[in-house]
Amino acid sequence: METIELFCKNNGKYYNVQPGCSLLEFERIVESDIQREGGAPLCTSGVPIAAYSDNSLKELGFKVYSSQAIEFIDVTGTDGQRVYSRSLCMVVQKCVVDLWGEKPCLRFDYSLPIGLYGEIDGVRLSPEQVAQLKERVAAEIKADSLFEKRKMSAKEASELYTARGQVEKGQLAMQIGKFYVSAYWLNGYCDTFYGPLLYSTGYITNWNIIHCGKGFCLQYPLPSNPEKLPEFVYQEKLHKLFEENRRWLDIVGAHNVPTINNAISNGWSNQVVMISEGLHNRKYGQIADMIHDRRDKVKVVLIAGPSSSGKTTTSMRIALQMKVLGLNPVVIAMDDYFVDREFTPKDEKGDYDFESIYAMDLELLNTQLNQLFNGQEVDMPKYDFAQGKKIFGKNRLKLEENDILVMEGIHALNPELTRSIADERKFKVYASALTTLSIDENNYISTSDNRLLRRIVRDNNFRAYSAEKTILRWKSVRDGEMKNIFPYQENADVMFNSSLVYELSLLKYYAQPQLLKISPLSPAYPEANRLLKFLSYVTEMSPADQAAIPPTSVMREFIGGSSFEY
Repeated sequence: METIELFCKNNGKYYNVQPGCSLLEFERIVESDIQREGGAPLCTSGVPIAAYSDNSLKELGFKVYSSQAIEFIDVTGTDGQRVYSRSLCMVVQKCVVDLWGEKPCLRFDYSLPIGLYGEIDGVRLSPEQVAQLKERVAAEIKADSLFEKRKMSAKEASELYTARGQVEKGQLAMQIGKFYVSAYWLNGYCDTFYGPLLYSTGYITNWNIIHCGKGFCLQYPLPSNPEKLPEFVYQEKLHKLFEENRRWLDIVGAHNVPTINNAISNGWSNQVVMISEGLHNRKYGQIADMIHDRRDKVKVVLIAGPSSSGKTTTSMRIALQMKVLGLNPVVIAMDDYFVDREFTPKDEKGDYDFESIYAMDLELLNTQLNQLFNGQEVDMPKYDFAQGKKIFGKNRLKLEENDILVMEGIHALNPELTRSIADERKFKVYASALTTLSIDENNYISTSDNRLLRRIVRDNNFRAYSAEKTILRWKSVRDGEMKNIFPYQENADVMFNSSLVYELSLLKYYAQPQLLKISPLSPAYPEANRLLKFLSYVTEMSPADQAAIPPTSVMREFIGGSSFEY
């Protein structure tokens, strides 16, 4: 029989194999070759769990029938982590059904910095029940059962999911517009996951389930440290913010992609936009009320949040509401307090680390803030980025009776930034796009994906950056957030969720054409392909629908047409 040629990117060698060879079989061929030659491990962690086949992510059971380039991946990459976490979710989903039946169903509502939050509809799980679930999951993993991918008709899938109470999943199966859909089977349990899974449950070696809120937190390794689970810390403010957003979704009447698709298809998008924006308006006003109530002591409002959270619009909207209450917000640019370039700390590669808090002139910032609070006039710096140094003598500032400083930046909630300022003088705001909108009952939408789509749209519209460039820079952006922002989010006096229930339908209109431009040969292609598949489940907002979005909306920061100047 004629063979096909496969190129393994991991070790740079070509291999001839039989058509229909699975990626798992090919991996074993390559591993055997590496062992004979005493070469380096195929993957960083030593355990390949999926692969790119001609730059498209596939499970190890995928069979290859033509010559292709194959790159094996492990849990140290973002795609590997997704494969791992999806598979763990299916095991948990099956075990919930084993223990408590198909109804009520388990929902994975949102992602946390330390895992996924899951609840069973209408059930408050006790610590004992969570322990029981953990024991059942451990047994399923130990059995090393196969995840089997099969095709079924969309009608059959819809009827199966609807019958067991997964109405949203059943609706989406019919909305996708395909006659056949893919599903995974695990010991007789069937479910849909929008991406590849592991070959078997035995590949799951590091996980935990911890009682949390009404449900549990499902933990799995982070790519940065696959050997160790993140430390579990209950983040009460973040949890309450997600609960608030869930109530907002109740008001809007939408919790998932199928309901939003129905609203847009049926001409109800204007109503969805107006209610969503009204809820934002109300929240901005509430935050301003809190600042006003503490006006005798608060002298500076500090706003932080990860990339593409809409921090700039959020700060402007809060400032506007403060003016309504008779306060006068005075904006200070945190970037003006960078140290002179020669004193900027460097990272492990020897490059300037502009995201380090010590790239800020902390002594000058704290000194000048205290001088302003004490009624002194201050010579404010202006940072000249071309020269890499602060310039003085161009802006003097003295605070009047109703003036309150507003500062926005990645370090705003880090106590080190304002270490010499009394806590009572500070009001801290954390802003992020923390969507609780889901694809269906047990397939959540990552808040990181939401922000990445925002950034792709904004970078293309206002910074002349391609989607490819934005995707390739995203990992370093995320690494900076994990280090400089997320550890301090619970320091906030108030958290603001800048996500809007209609925004994925809006962002699809702008992001999809940019993602389609990325070449299959680009290292950004797997991520672009994943985002395009995800967006294929979403009904796009037309330009006519978009006309209802007000000029003060946070979404105008990304798509244009804002009444604010950025």
